[in-house]
Formats: sequence, structure tokens, C-alpha cells
Amino acid sequence: MHQIDTDYLIVGTGALGLSFADSLLEYGDGHITFVDQHPKPGGHWNVAYPFVTLHQPSATYGLNSMSLGDDLMDTDGPNKGFYKLATGTQVLGYFEQAMQQRFIPSGRVSYYPMSKYQEGADGEHTIVSSISGKKTRVNVRRKLVDGSVWTASVPATHKRKFDIADGVRLTTPSKLPDAWLTKAKVPGHYVVMGGGKTAMDVAVWLIHMGVEASNISWVRPRETWLINRASTQPGAKFAANSIGWQLEQMRIGATATSGDEIFLHLEKHGHMFRLDQSSLPSKFHYPTISQGEVDLLRRIEHVIKIGRVSLIEPGVLHGVNGDAKVPLDSLFIDCTATAAKRTAVSPIWQGEKITPAILQVPLVSLSAAIAGFIEATFDTNKEKNALAMPIQMTDTPADYPQAMLGNVMNRMLWSKNPAIMSFLSTARLDPAQKTRNAMADVSESVLYDAGQIRNATIAALPNLKKLMAENHMTAAHMAENKVAD
Repeated sequence: MHQIDTDYLIVGTGALGLSFADSLLEYGDGHITFVDQHPKPGGHWNVAYPFVTLHQPSATYGLNSMSLGDDLMDTDGPNKGFYKLATGTQVLGYFEQAMQQRFIPSGRVSYYPMSKYQEGADGEHTIVSSISGKKTRVNVRRKLVDGSVWTASVPATHKRKFDIADGVRLTTPSKLPDAWLTKAKVPGHYVVMGGGKTAMDVAVWLIHMGVEASNISWVRPRETWLINRASTQPGAKFAANSIGWQLEQMRIGATATSGDEIFLHLEKHGHMFRLDQSSLPSKFHYPTISQGEVDLLRRIEHVIKIGRVSLIEPGVLHGVNGDAKVPLDSLFIDCTATAAKRTAVSPIWQGEKITPAILQVPLVSLSAAIAGFIEATFDTNKEKNALAMPIQMTDTPADYPQAMLGNVMNRMLWSKNPAIMSFLSTARLDPAQKTRNAMADVSESVLYDAGQIRNATIAALPNLKKLMAENHMTAAHMAENKVAD
């Protein structure tokens, strides 16, 4: 078996693995080997639906070392006036450029695409080509970096959790643009399955393609809170929104008795949306959306709320909370994959293994870049873990106080470390740094609000800890009852 030596074996070339490696390349001195099952760098972007875009501004995604259209603005569509959201094709091209023009030319990087990583019983590391079947033993001198824990579930690859009867037409978002390649009859009706951001993207795309909203049904098992994209924009133009977003989170964080109360307060101040004003959302995975998209989505009046669907038959859906009828000539679009799952977290550095985690929810690229810098700069695992507290992804509004607290606690840790603060001072991925850079061009009222954030944050900490503890107790109680049943 062929053997190679490397300092870091990184499993996955998605945003997390590449951003981590970008910091290693910039601040470290070791050799890096990538292994990824996809044909090109970019992780799940390789199998994303063709009309997908980023949710967040391109200015804060990708690698610290490379711009992704940071200063470009959208001039039309529902994102008009905001910083551009790179398309899936653009993101793939960006990561391919990074691999071919930055990583490999450095002389410190090897790349094994279309390959899988295997860990042996004795801890040996093996790369297996999915094309040739050849195996390569990897002698890892420093650390294995396991980015596979953040492999996103996307419609093209996930296993659906409902059955379909004969005669039902079902597809995925990635196949919709291929309609011209088939001889199938144009559907008289569309049924969008799922309540997350993918379903929203599909619904907006259908409307843009000329489908009347009256010819769309939307199955939403759970309503979700949505972040107003105006509140996440970098730069002086949007500073009132972004500063207000941070300040109001902390103001309500100091007094709220529940996650629901936090979201209702943020909605009141224009930082959150919900599609159905009569329903209190029970889900939050950080989807970000514009007012223009919300307006389009609210045109769809036939919203089906029967809980999770278990079976689709021609003209009818069967859910845990009832049945719903739809036209017989409906095309069902499966958007039920969950990209952001709430899983338990553990220390990032354990022995000879690094498992990157989110350090600033929901900023995966920034979190990985910081972890890579910490690995390159500090010595012991104990020292590194003390500077990086992993944060669980949210699932419900009740989880949000923990995410807020985690973001604050990590920022407080970093504020006491000159090396990390120096790193962040030039980090293109850090929205906070972009906001600080814009302060010279904002109004007095925005400056005043910015000056209130620190005290508001300190005041919010005790209550956020209380809300987090209450949520953990509720979750533990529910788990005990489930076991008892």
C-alpha cells in the first residue's frame, strides 16, 4: 500500500475544512492533506440545487484570505439594495480557485478528491479512492481534523422519512431546472414539502418562474423564525440595523422569561420575521431572508399544517395530525432535509484529533478560521480548548439563549487574548470587525446605541444562564419521559 506523511489530515473540503486550513496555511508551518468524497472542493455545494444562494452576505463567507465579491450589491430582485449573495456555482468556483491558486501552489498541501477516509481499529488513517479503489496509508504527524461531523444533509442526498404510493410524482429541488429535458406533462399544481430555507428558496423560485401562487401548496410541519437580512448587513449603510440587532438581543436577554419572548421582542424591533402572524414559531435554525422574499412567500395561501407527513397518495397527504387534499396532477417537491442539526458538543481538541465546532453561531467559516488560528498559534490542547467554547446549534426558540450566551462568552475569552484580537482585527469573515470599521461613518444615534451594547450584554448574562439551565432541565425531563414510555 502506498504511504504518505502529513502533519494535518483534514477530512472534508467544505467551508469548515478549507477555512480551518486557510488559517493553518497563513499562521502555521505544517503540511496539510485534504480528503473529500466530492469531485471538487466545496463540500455540500457540489450537490446543492442549482438556484441556491448563500443566506448571509458573501462578504462574511469563505476564507479570510480571499474575497467573495465583498463589496458588490444586488441591484434587482428581492435582495435588491443588500450585499450580494453568492450563487452555488459562484461558491464552488471560489473554493476551486482557492484550492488551485492558494492551497496546492503553496507546496504544503495535498488533495485527494473523490476519496473516502477510513480509520482503522488501531487508529491508522487510510484514504480510499472512489474511482480506482486504490488505498493510501497516511502517517499523520500532528492531528486528524474531522470535518465530517458538519456534513450537511441536502435534498439530493438525504433519505426521505415518508412513503409515496404509486402514481405520485415526487422530485427534489435539484431536478426542477431539468424539467425541459423530460417529456413529462407540466404539473398543474406544485406541493412544496418542508418549512425550512430550502422550501422557501423553492417557493420563491417557482413564483419567479411564473407559477401562480394559487397553484402552490406548502406543507409546513413547523413554523420558523426568520432573521431579517437587513440586520445582518455589514458596513456603515446598515449600521443602524446591525447595531440595533445586537443591542435589542441583549436588552431583551436581560429580562425575558422564555426564548419566545426574545423572538417576539426582536420581531417588534424589525429584526425577525414569521410568515404566519397567527402562529408562534417552534423552530429556529438561523434562516436569513429579506422583506421582499417574505412578501412573495406570503402570497402562497394554501399552507398545509398536518404535522410531519407519513404517506403521500395521489391527491392526498397523510400527516400525524390529519390529512390534506391537493389536486391530483400535483408535483411534490421534497425539501425536508435538515442541514443544521442540534447535536451534543465536546471539546474541539482531544488527543490527536481536532473536531471543529461553531464558536460564533451561525458563522461556520469564521468559527473554523478562528479554530485554525488557535491550532497554529498555541501549544497544548488544554490551552487551545480554554480559548474555544463549542456552541450547540439551535432547534427551537428555547435553545437561543444558549447560543447567545455562547457567542458572548467566546468573545469575552478572545478579548483577553492579544493574539486572537490581532487576528480578528483583520478578519474579513468577522461581521463585528466590519461593524467596528464602519463606526467613523455612522450617525450619533448609532454611535450611542453601539456604546450601550457592552453594558447591556453584561446585564443579560445572568438571565441568559438561567434560561439556558431551564431549557436543559426541560430537555432532560422530556428525555426521561421518552425512555419511560
